[in-house]
Amino acid sequence: MPRRNRRERPAERTTSRGGLLGGASQVQWRGETWRVISITGASAVKDYRCPGCDQIVRRGQGHVVVWSEYDVEGADRRHWHAACWSARDRRRPGVLRSRNAPRYGR
Repeated sequence: MPRRNRRERPAERTTSRGGLLGGASQVQWRGETWRVISITGASAVKDYRCPGCDQIVRRGQGHVVVWSEYDVEGADRRHWHAACWSARDRRRPGVLRSRNAPRYGR
């Protein structure tokens, strides 16, 4: 019986995003439905502040975008690190800063 030297190709995933707001998955969290989309590093063109860790999500870094299902236009979107979004239930609700710490900065 001949050997098989080639690996089996994984099945290609075909997902249709249908625009930014159309291809989002839905997640239940704290009694509310949230829409979540993963952003690849290549499509991230701006720096954002992650609400989970209060650190910068750098441009070019993959992350997730989250917004409420009631926000139809997605105007109140939040950009989270993927790890922060995964650990959102273990995070404290507020961010504690010292008085002299800058709120936003690099």
